[in-house]
Amino acid sequence: MTSFSRRNLLFAGAGVMSAAALSACSPTAGQAPKGGSTPSSSASTITDAERQKALNTPTNLTFWTWVPNIKDEVALFMKAYPNIKVDVQNVGQGAAHYQKMRTALKAGKGAPDVSQVEFQYVNSFTLTKDLLDLTPYGAASLQSQFVPWTWGQVAFNGGIWSVPQDSGPMGNLFRSDIMSKAGITAGATTWDEYMTQAQTVRSKTSSYISNFAPTQAGVMIALLWQAGSKPFGYDGKQSVKINLTDSVANKVATYWQNMVKQDLVSVDPDFNDAWYQGLAKGKYAGWLTAAWGPVFLQGTVAKTSGKWHAAKLPQWSASDDVTGNWGGSTNAVLTPTQYPIAAYELATWINTNLQSTLMFANTQSLFPTTKDTLSDPGFVDAKSSFFGGQQVNKLFSQISTTVDPSFPWLPFMDYAYSSYNDTVGKAISAKGDLVSGMAAWEKALTTYAKSQGFTVTQ
Repeated sequence: MTSFSRRNLLFAGAGVMSAAALSACSPTAGQAPKGGSTPSSSASTITDAERQKALNTPTNLTFWTWVPNIKDEVALFMKAYPNIKVDVQNVGQGAAHYQKMRTALKAGKGAPDVSQVEFQYVNSFTLTKDLLDLTPYGAASLQSQFVPWTWGQVAFNGGIWSVPQDSGPMGNLFRSDIMSKAGITAGATTWDEYMTQAQTVRSKTSSYISNFAPTQAGVMIALLWQAGSKPFGYDGKQSVKINLTDSVANKVATYWQNMVKQDLVSVDPDFNDAWYQGLAKGKYAGWLTAAWGPVFLQGTVAKTSGKWHAAKLPQWSASDDVTGNWGGSTNAVLTPTQYPIAAYELATWINTNLQSTLMFANTQSLFPTTKDTLSDPGFVDAKSSFFGGQQVNKLFSQISTTVDPSFPWLPFMDYAYSSYNDTVGKAISAKGDLVSGMAAWEKALTTYAKSQGFTVTQ
């Protein structure tokens, strides 16, 4: 559950630099590694002898991450490989984390060997050539262990740029007690049914079926993702795709425009005191959210325990079974590292070793990305008293398999999020024209991309 606190800019300085300048700002990318920790050529896979030498050579790694208590998973890794010592550092969350990464990378000193990077920001660091392509280190062999769509978030444009750690497939959480007052006993199976339920909830209770926050671009993107829209793209060089006004995007925007204008959803900014109170006091009968949402609720509105239920996201067609994703992150090896093999092994081991991934899932409440974790009885069979004994993990594990595996990002998603607030977000707050807001968002992104030297396609 990492995404909701990431709404700030990724980094402050890059937005005023051209694409060409950005791709040249990693002065240590070609620095020679120490300790024999390098493949014999960038195009070939390292040998087992090279790997064993690296893992048996006394090495000190630095790992930047915001995950609480990740030192426990790292301790498991160091027990398995006692010659590798890892210094875990939390240098801040969201913008602070990425800004410090950029500063250290540009300065050519102080960057970590391994760093946390969210799905939507991997592209921005491949643009600047700051992420090591993990292909020569054997990363392709990991693919079968991960849910396909999460692998698609790290393997693209001819490289494998990081290792998935957690994710946020979308579902529908709702208050059974409020919904039952409106005569509703199950989550909506289609978006048409969801609108009908929203009308019923408004007419028979004092609640809204959900809140549609004006500053939450991540939710809109997840809804576009579910609908089959591909609004963004990047070829790894100088060309980007921006399309927020095609028929699929217009369908999504029109639906939520109608929901907002008819006062069927509230439009409160989220993750603040007023929103927390709204959840606690029943202003919102539900929450369209990610797989990290159930645990978040338990810590936020504990007094509503036993009143919640989890369901799949409503579908555009009753025959569909697909969702989008909101949130999720990876562990990437940065190009200045002097110990690429050891760094790769750290990023890989903690995110594929079952003991480690179950610890992430059950202790840190990170929603898994590996198939064995998502099917392990120690995770999926758990019953949540907060959700009336429902096996919520099992539900979201099933939901996770229905995310479209192909959803690319722009290499400047920091600007995409901030410009969303100024375009679509303003339209939502004003209960106005979301379709025009999407067109304004597309125009803002296109103008920005061209100003940075990118070629824009649709």
